Amino acid sequence: MTASIGEGPHHQAHVDPLAALRVPGDPPWDVYLTGTVFLDIIFTGLDSAPVRGTESWARGMGSSPGGVANMATALARLGLKTSLAAAFGDDHYGEYCWDALEQGEGIDLSPSRTVPGWHSPVTVSMAYEGERTMVSHGHEPPPEEPAPDCPPRARAAVASLIPGKRAPWIAEAAGRGTRIFADVGWDDTGAWDLAGLADLEHCEAFLPNAEEAMRYTRTDCPRTAAHRLAESVPLAVVTLGAEGAYAVDGRTGDTASVPAIAVEALDPTGAGDVFVAGFVTGTLAEWPLADRLAFAGLTAALSVQEFGGSLSAPGWSEIAGWWRTVQSYEDQDPAALRRYAFLAGLLPEDEVPPWPRRRAVPTIGFRRTA
Repeated sequence: MTASIGEGPHHQAHVDPLAALRVPGDPPWDVYLTGTVFLDIIFTGLDSAPVRGTESWARGMGSSPGGVANMATALARLGLKTSLAAAFGDDHYGEYCWDALEQGEGIDLSPSRTVPGWHSPVTVSMAYEGERTMVSHGHEPPPEEPAPDCPPRARAAVASLIPGKRAPWIAEAAGRGTRIFADVGWDDTGAWDLAGLADLEHCEAFLPNAEEAMRYTRTDCPRTAAHRLAESVPLAVVTLGAEGAYAVDGRTGDTASVPAIAVEALDPTGAGDVFVAGFVTGTLAEWPLADRLAFAGLTAALSVQEFGGSLSAPGWSEIAGWWRTVQSYEDQDPAALRRYAFLAGLLPEDEVPPWPRRRAVPTIGFRRTA
């Protein structure tokens, strides 16, 4: 596994996991996404959930782009050339999110657009006891501002499927050779009809959580659910929370199961997006199924130790810091180390920060310095 190393836009070691695979004529982008960008305002350091009729003080607060920006940032920090189509308000929040993604993370926003007079969607997230509570507000963008029906050429795209509704761009992208990786949200209708996920026919991989997978397949075991899903999509990956993840490749019959990494979870916001980003990275890099699953779980585990959604997505420096640290433990399980030995040929060797490491959390409103 060869990778080129340089400096990323947010000043940490940059690894190109696809370096050995790139050839002239490749699509200009590795991954394309579309969706809604929120401004996330995260309150941290709460001892418990807010109590009705009282005022709670948080010991920390930060701001960052959220929504689909969580996934875009996670992909970009793992070295993939990422393109995002989204609507941005022309208010200060929209300008902040645009700048943070384009300048801070190096994400291509050429398919995106600014909508005059549209208020940026906002989510306030309160993190406590390893959980989160969120309150969101937003307006629908004007109907004349849809996502592009003809997305840019990309190796892969990540889509969030909506029960009973097709997204035309998915079929368009798949028809041009883009590999579609899909997740799904909670089905508020209660139908849980797999046939209602019409765009699943265009997808290479489907990555629901255990509860979603069991409801869609009418099973009571997430591993059984994964095998059922693999009858409808080439690759089924079911996340099992604290138990890790399980994957079934319906084309080859291969399966993989990787336990979760035990970490202190400060904030799970965006962990699912980071998991998908890690799995997409490993798949495009043509790693074995078990390595892809292990890498996805590792990146998700590192993310829950940071506050915020896009803020918490790990880059290669954090991954390298973790790898060096776990190898130094005298009582480390040799089998566990072998599970992640594939990292050795990928990681930057110089200037690896200590792990775990807290990131500074940016706040809107400070003037820029030269």
